[in-house]
Amino acid sequence: MPSTTDRPDGSEDPFAVAEALQSVVRDTEPLEIERDDDGADPQDDRRDTVVIDDEALGRRDTVRLPAPRRPAEQTGRGAPLLVAAAFATVWAALLTYLPVAAVIGLARTLEGSGGIGGAAHAGLAAWMLGHGVPIGTSIGPLAIAPLLLTLLVVWRLNRAGLHVTRAVGARRTGSTGRALLVAVTVGLTYAMLGALSAHLVDGRGTEVSTDRAAWHFLALGIAGALIGSLRGTDALSVLARRVPPVLRHGLRAGLVAAFLILAAGAVAGGLSLALGGGQAAEMIAAYRTGVAGQAGITLISMGYAVNATIWAAAYLLGPGFALGTDSAISLTEVTVGPLPTLPLLAGLPDGPMGAAGTALLALPVLAGAAAGWLLTQRLRHGRSGTRRPGRRSGAVAEEPAWLLLVGSSLIAGPSAGVVLAVLCWLSGGALGDGRLSRIGPDPLQVCLVGAIVAGVAVAIGAASARLFGAGRNR
Repeated sequence: MPSTTDRPDGSEDPFAVAEALQSVVRDTEPLEIERDDDGADPQDDRRDTVVIDDEALGRRDTVRLPAPRRPAEQTGRGAPLLVAAAFATVWAALLTYLPVAAVIGLARTLEGSGGIGGAAHAGLAAWMLGHGVPIGTSIGPLAIAPLLLTLLVVWRLNRAGLHVTRAVGARRTGSTGRALLVAVTVGLTYAMLGALSAHLVDGRGTEVSTDRAAWHFLALGIAGALIGSLRGTDALSVLARRVPPVLRHGLRAGLVAAFLILAAGAVAGGLSLALGGGQAAEMIAAYRTGVAGQAGITLISMGYAVNATIWAAAYLLGPGFALGTDSAISLTEVTVGPLPTLPLLAGLPDGPMGAAGTALLALPVLAGAAAGWLLTQRLRHGRSGTRRPGRRSGAVAEEPAWLLLVGSSLIAGPSAGVVLAVLCWLSGGALGDGRLSRIGPDPLQVCLVGAIVAGVAVAIGAASARLFGAGRNR
């Protein structure tokens, strides 16, 4: 008997056929639908017909919804401001003091130069020196702050301001007043810690002014905590929106140019120190203080690496810096007297660079031109940039206006000069009352030269990027 198509696997067994048919049979129930008298479904009349048009959807404006914020009645709830500020400030002070005390304590303990008490006292004096507080000694005041330690202090105070802002419930409120209140509270608490530290350090061969220490700690505490509190409350974004675009972009470009010039100084200084590495190793070995003492000297030199970077930037700009009275170290003149045997000084030039060395003057110009190029790129592709239809890619960035570029470049020059002058002022100081009572660059000269170099270089970089982008998009 031939098999049929409805039998499974060509089987001729009638029971298998019946079982296969049972597997496909389903119980069905009629669906009762209420209809009108004419037989139409009343639901059909109430349904809307939507036509999806891709082109129409593409032309609609995109709206960015703001992030959800906490209700206004909840923003004031949180920890008490004084308690949160005291805890965060003391914690920030400990995190910056303990590494300094540990390094000095290790060197003094292993070399038999004192116990834990002496290490804690010396570490506290070095910690205060990092805040710019002069330390009086038998040879005169020590007034050169290790800026690497200062940066660590500012970073921890920044975190303290941010944590206090969150603790008191002021996060993302956009309130400038609450950010200032947090910063002032942290600064006052930090000033009390500074006064207490000065009282403990004063005496036993070190003299510290309590009033001056309190003012230094207050200024640094407010400045560091204000950065964090403005970030925490989003007040920085609110203030930035109120600043005119020319001023906002000019300040940003000037800050970028100043830090790129410092980066060029770091490269030049690091290369010079690497070339004089043998001399630096001989200086460290000449101390004959053992491994711990040599490690301490190396760490002290690392603490002043930021200072050396600023001095190298001043050297590249032209004014140079001084290492004592009646001394000058620049591209065209090197006049120095006897210097302390510090490994950081092994990279000093032996004499004027001459005509070939003047090529180093191009490094600050290139740094400023890079800042100008970044300015144009941000205006072209950044948040404020708009787009217009293109031939191939479908959309190209709109070129920034020449007036905006020129205005921003004019503001960027003085901004960079002021930033460099402030850094030069912070990096200098004195080592006693003798010949080394004047160390560091001249802030006024660096400000004038830096403003001119940065302003011209930013304008050249911005204009070049504008012309190159316009020609490419044609």
